[in-house]
Amino acid sequence: MSINLNKRRVVVTGLGVVSSIGIGIDEFWKNLLAGKSGISKVSSFDVSKHDRKYAGEVKNFDPQEFVSKRKIPFMGRASQLAIAASKLALKDAGLKVKKVSSSKTGVCMGTTMGEPQIMETLDEECFLKKEYVIDKNSAFSYPASSIVNNISLDYGLNKRTILFSNACAAGNYSIGHALDLIRSGKADMMFAGGADAFSRISFTGFSRLYAMAPEKCQPFDKNRKGMIPAEGAGMLLLETYESAKRRGARIYAEVLGYGLSCDAHHMTNPSSKGIAKAIKKAVDNANVNPFQIDYISAHGTGTPENDKAECKAIKSVLGKRVKDIPISSIKSMLGHTMGAAAAIEAVACCLAIYNREVPPTINFEEKDPECDIDCVPNKSRKMGIDVALNNSSAFGGNNCCVVFKKV
Repeated sequence: MSINLNKRRVVVTGLGVVSSIGIGIDEFWKNLLAGKSGISKVSSFDVSKHDRKYAGEVKNFDPQEFVSKRKIPFMGRASQLAIAASKLALKDAGLKVKKVSSSKTGVCMGTTMGEPQIMETLDEECFLKKEYVIDKNSAFSYPASSIVNNISLDYGLNKRTILFSNACAAGNYSIGHALDLIRSGKADMMFAGGADAFSRISFTGFSRLYAMAPEKCQPFDKNRKGMIPAEGAGMLLLETYESAKRRGARIYAEVLGYGLSCDAHHMTNPSSKGIAKAIKKAVDNANVNPFQIDYISAHGTGTPENDKAECKAIKSVLGKRVKDIPISSIKSMLGHTMGAAAAIEAVACCLAIYNREVPPTINFEEKDPECDIDCVPNKSRKMGIDVALNNSSAFGGNNCCVVFKKV
């Protein structure tokens, strides 16, 4: 019997998350619905000379719970967060390491910064301590590809690994590519997600761009003042619908399709046309129409330009229907986790579909006429969701939207 591989249905059966509001989906989802903020004063390094002092750090993460003690010195924090998210997703899917190691399984990961803390350590040794000998283990751990390689090595997967480094949309890119690999028959199961560790480099960089809010992130609010940098990791375990049904797995959602665009409009300012193009491609690729869309997880960074451009883009694709669709930003609670953002938001989409409840946009105080949407202000909402869009954008005009559907 022949199988049309392009018609293979791909579903999400495992979810893993490490974030400033919780590690593991139970804690994460409970705090997300409660509107709990994970933003606090930076504690991992001295910010006394910075104008901004708040971020979404993961305070209670112990890598030894997920990574063997002997391996920890040989990997950066982003790799540790990614491995933790992958193991949480694997456990959530009810699978053993042996199962994924022996099958056609791969890993797709997204990141913005890679392993910046390793560079910071090398910088301290070379320029502050005047020690010009670089430790070879640190040098080998620095490339961004080490994130996906460390996951692959942990599970004995030596094929089908790829890292997307196109910034804050990278998590969605990884999910889209994993979808393609499974549909084409090149893989049967995929880990897909994103990870980024908090660092002085990213904190200082966004501070110098004047893109950061003083204390809180207020997506779509008239008086929003910017984003709040954060760290974390999100992971989805994808497999065919047939294999999930065969093993009696819990299915959170089906991945229907995705859309990409690279408008190259500006290095930092988004283009509403570029965002709209990715959303339109995703809707067409998933073969859904605007009347089927029940929820949109927005990129929603809280910067004046991003929120305005995103709202304009969504309206241009969905028209009058946009007023009937809840569109929330969980960055209001987590902060902006960079390359992990779209992946964590994809986790939230799957949980929203499965649990029939939409997370809120917190810190919302005053409506902006240019962001005239239902942003689910300050309180979660119970509602049935059949189709959800996960929208993401990145510097340089890299946009990606992924469509999930209830099974």
